[in-house]
Amino acid sequence: MDLGDRAAGFRFLVRDRAGQFTGSFDAILADAGIEVVKIPPRSPRANAICERLVGTLRREVLDRVLIFGEGHLRTVLAEYQVHYNTARPHQGIAQRVPDGEHDGGHLTVADLDRERIHRRPVLGGLINEYSRAA
Repeated sequence: MDLGDRAAGFRFLVRDRAGQFTGSFDAILADAGIEVVKIPPRSPRANAICERLVGTLRREVLDRVLIFGEGHLRTVLAEYQVHYNTARPHQGIAQRVPDGEHDGGHLTVADLDRERIHRRPVLGGLINEYSRAA
């Protein structure tokens, strides 16, 4: 394990129960102060859900923003979390938003001849949220 001084920054390692991870692998991590957390047996989707979220974060935010430190990362992720839970439609719940308080959580089409649209930039304009203007 060649993490050097960076090993102190890791507290947990989430891994599956594959045979290539031996007891000595876990012992090396334990010596470095890293707790190994195994996903539940016979639950391959447990890791997939996490991987999908990490992939979404990378594609929509982290691949497009230069992060300057831990504080900046926390600020960016907090702002994206609000967008993710209150404005971003999700395929798994019929294009509704998780905290769907607006329009019953369903997407509706605005009549642009009668209504105005308000744009709210998120993350400095990296993402835009649209709503009916009052």
